[in-house]
Amino acid sequence: MEQLAIDTLGEVRKFAPKRPRKDSDPMDESGQAVLAMLQKAADLSNDNCDRAMAWAHKLSIQLRAAEDQISQLQAENARVQDRAARAETWLQVIHKEIEEKLLAPGRPRQ
Repeated sequence: MEQLAIDTLGEVRKFAPKRPRKDSDPMDESGQAVLAMLQKAADLSNDNCDRAMAWAHKLSIQLRAAEDQISQLQAENARVQDRAARAETWLQVIHKEIEEKLLAPGRPRQ
């Protein structure tokens, strides 16, 4: 931030008059120089604000996309967990059927 302030001051100083004109009052020249510096400072400030707003907008779009992706991944995770739970239930049913129908009731289970 300090480097930006130094660069900005350098840019603003470029507008200061290099040499006084013979027919003008030094106070008028100083006033014009101050106004020129203020205008340049305002322009730089507006440019910085515009860049910050553009970045904020870009980041907002990226955040929204990330939130959408998270939502999709959460939905997919819920679907996969549901399938896993149903598969486990079926495995228990199949295991029970195997024990009841394929293993002889008199045979010891291991």
